[in-house]
Amino acid sequence: MGKEAVTRLTLAGILSGGHVLLEDAPGTGKTMLARALAVSLGLSFTRVQFTPDLLPGDVTGVSVYRPATGTFEFVRGPVFTGVLLADEINRATPRTQSALLEAMGEGQVTESGITHRLPAPFVVIATQNPVEHEGTYRLPEAQLDRFTLRLSVGYPSVEEEVRMLGRLQGEHPIAALRAVSGPAELLAAQAAARGVHVSADLRRYVSSLAARTRAHPQVTLGGGPRASLALQSVAQALAWMDGRAFVTPDDVQLAAPGVLAHRLSLGIEARMGGVGGEQVVREVLAAEPVPVESGAGGAASPVGRS
Repeated sequence: MGKEAVTRLTLAGILSGGHVLLEDAPGTGKTMLARALAVSLGLSFTRVQFTPDLLPGDVTGVSVYRPATGTFEFVRGPVFTGVLLADEINRATPRTQSALLEAMGEGQVTESGITHRLPAPFVVIATQNPVEHEGTYRLPEAQLDRFTLRLSVGYPSVEEEVRMLGRLQGEHPIAALRAVSGPAELLAAQAAARGVHVSADLRRYVSSLAARTRAHPQVTLGGGPRASLALQSVAQALAWMDGRAFVTPDDVQLAAPGVLAHRLSLGIEARMGGVGGEQVVREVLAAEPVPVESGAGGAASPVGRS
């Protein structure tokens, strides 16, 4: 209710072929957003509650010995689905968190030397509480880098919350949701988004933004090539959702905070001073010249296209 911006960015992350991390306080609708998108996209949905005693095999699957045949059989875990909701992912140990690395990065699971392909499309939507909350583990940098976007849902306004209370008096709204697409349609949409034109100037703009995060004085580890690829792909998805065949600087700037901020490791002085990754990204966006092509009204348009 009233969260169009975060919903749009989450959908853009899915259309880019990536994964999304929703970080916020409990009870803000993170799980509901993941469930609603899974139902609307017509994808199979599995929820895993991450807890300190969760083991890697509980997520990816395990090999089970069958006495009748004298062989081991791989029993697939909940990761073999369309949308995997990794609920409260930072309550599990780092070992279990890392079990998702191969699945998110390669779309496969390797167990006992045998590789098992995941279904396509495959999307991880993870939720986590802020790290200062009790019982949480900080996600390692390698795990964070696998998430295309990190977004915050936020609290609703009073008016939005009043509307929400009214809608929840009867049947839960998610029970009335119907799929508007299916796996084949989503794969086609992802392919179409990848085909959106990105000019040479905008590719340099994307790379320069990532490079500025690496050179920022308060950053010890900035965005790498995967960050640049994610920023371009989310910008393409946003353009495609708007019905455009080309990316504009506005698409890049809209995607940048969610794509870059969680990939930045800040120095101790910055953390003690309350500086966050979002603030650094805002400074980077303000400092980097925006590519502009002369045109009607001075609007940015695809450089090099007729």
